[in-house]
Amino acid sequence: MDNKKKIVYIKLIHSVIFLFMVTCLVYIFYCAVVGRYDWMLLIALAAIFVEGIVLIINRWTCPFTKLAQKYGDENGAVTDLFIPTRYARHTFNVFTVIFIIELIWLAWGYFT
Repeated sequence: MDNKKKIVYIKLIHSVIFLFMVTCLVYIFYCAVVGRYDWMLLIALAAIFVEGIVLIINRWTCPFTKLAQKYGDENGAVTDLFIPTRYARHTFNVFTVIFIIELIWLAWGYFT
């Protein structure tokens, strides 16, 4: 398989994972709004925490970026199949704030 195909597959896999993480954030928000605490919420929270740990270990760089660079993508961009680069730059910051708000909301609902 040539490197261009590998880059496309890397970007496709990254997009699927990105969609899963966004789905987790949406589900966590839903649970916070309706006061639902179930196994799916735990799975969504765990997925977000695991992603956070992976990002911290990689100094806030997605491992797929390094993989794309390895196969010849000049800037290592793995988001351009799904979201434009100008928005992707802010994804970690925006999603981190959203996640913290969701955690506070969940805790507030659980302990009150």
